[in-house]
Amino acid sequence: MLNTDSAFAGSIPAIYDRHLGPLLFKPYAEEVGRRAAKLGAECILETAAGTGLVTEVLLQACPAARIVATDLNQAMLDQAAQRLRSDRLRLKAADAQQLPFGEAEFDLVVCQFGLMFMPDKAGANREAYRVLRSGGRYLLVIWNGLDHNPVSRIIGRRIAAMFPDDPPSFLARTPFGYSDPARIEHDLLAAGFSDMEFETVALASAPGTTPEDAAVGIVQGTPLKSEIEERDPTRLQDATDAARDALRELEGPHGFDSRLSAHVVVAIK
Repeated sequence: MLNTDSAFAGSIPAIYDRHLGPLLFKPYAEEVGRRAAKLGAECILETAAGTGLVTEVLLQACPAARIVATDLNQAMLDQAAQRLRSDRLRLKAADAQQLPFGEAEFDLVVCQFGLMFMPDKAGANREAYRVLRSGGRYLLVIWNGLDHNPVSRIIGRRIAAMFPDDPPSFLARTPFGYSDPARIEHDLLAAGFSDMEFETVALASAPGTTPEDAAVGIVQGTPLKSEIEERDPTRLQDATDAARDALRELEGPHGFDSRLSAHVVVAIK
């Protein structure tokens, strides 16, 4: 993974929050909230919390829990702080691969769409295992492959076609590059987890999501933006427009077909 793959700074956090929240993250955040509520956790750690989209749902779904939401990028947490206010919540910049917490401090660790960005995935899993209490749960959401996520697949192919000599590969390499269930299970076993539940969950984006939201969010609200600007700093808007136009094929009589697919994994310590 390139260093820029986990760099969410500048204009990216606000665009990410506004456009990618409804498109990609809120549907699974609600799924996480439903599952977390059933566990009755009292102390929750969220890693790779981003702009707090899952955090917000956890605060509502687990009204008695204390939550520590962490992210590698302070800019993402700053965006979260603009929206989230609770005396049960602490926001803290932290690397999920080297957590600044003691052993057995939490009874639930949540990581939605973050593990794919971590170079040392087994190490991040070991850290989650370390900070969990005995019987605690590690709740992961990880994207299924691009073949099962048409919006991102279409955008990735269209942007690659704009730079045939050096196609940007962020989407295939990182967020959608860790979709093999056997590999995910291997890394969890290596961290010490032996009891896990694995489910592939198909959802759709929030109602009202448009090709414009998808194009702006994915092209300008992720590190794909940096890949495009490295190749030609004048073509970011062209790339956004091309992505939007390519997504028209997903429009139909019932609106924008924004199907999503991700693996939801619960590992028990």
